[in-house]
Amino acid sequence: MNIIQRNNVHCLPAAAHDAPTLVYGHGFGCNKDMWSRVTPAFTPAYRQVLFDYVGSGESDASAFDPIRYGRLQGYVDDLLEVCDALALSGDLTFVGHSISCSIGILAAIRRPQLFSRLILLGPSPCFLNDEADYRGGFERQDLEGLLELMAHNYMGWAKQFAPVVSAADESAVTTQLSDSFCSTDPLMARTFAQATFLSDIRPALPSCPVPSLILHHQRDALVPGAVADYLHKALADSRLEILEVSGHCAHMSHPELVSAAMHRYLQGVNSRVLS
Repeated sequence: MNIIQRNNVHCLPAAAHDAPTLVYGHGFGCNKDMWSRVTPAFTPAYRQVLFDYVGSGESDASAFDPIRYGRLQGYVDDLLEVCDALALSGDLTFVGHSISCSIGILAAIRRPQLFSRLILLGPSPCFLNDEADYRGGFERQDLEGLLELMAHNYMGWAKQFAPVVSAADESAVTTQLSDSFCSTDPLMARTFAQATFLSDIRPALPSCPVPSLILHHQRDALVPGAVADYLHKALADSRLEILEVSGHCAHMSHPELVSAAMHRYLQGVNSRVLS
């Protein structure tokens, strides 16, 4: 199978052949184009790789397998297979948004020699509230209701969910999110949603072998601040930076803030970072 075509891989070249590489992973319901406001800040100093998970964007829908993509490991496989297809090695940074943060952590655990560092935008290792001592933001019945709505009124769900994610009833970001949701096959979207919102990678966090930057949105309807604190404590050699923004997609709404934070981290500069 041609992985490059299957995952709609697109590479932005660097000026130097030995330049470091950034690989971007998109969130649920999104696609590689969501990073288009960030990538110009890293051209041509970095080689940049963008792709769509199978079932998203312009990936090959014929490759979709509900069993493989009903769990996060299927998306981890996509990421690693893209890296292998491009023969990536050396100074490789994975930049993930939302559930792609969990995917990147799991990929780094499986292939620690492949990644130098992780940049995690809006991460949550578990969206579910735990009766013990963890508040992921959602009760199970709420998430099951979301999945039920997707099954019976997908377009209605898409139009309701986009403003929640963007924190704006009307904006270019809301429109782009809504268009992306609506253009995704409902079965594939629901499969990815289930893998996203019902997953729990908390037990794996101490095994993450590479350093990371956590970028948390100050006012995020999907990820409470306590989750960012939890992740920062659980991930060894992590830094936490709070972005003073609303919504769950700062790379779309405030790309200059995300790009600046990424540059500081990649260049080893501390600025408003909680170490």
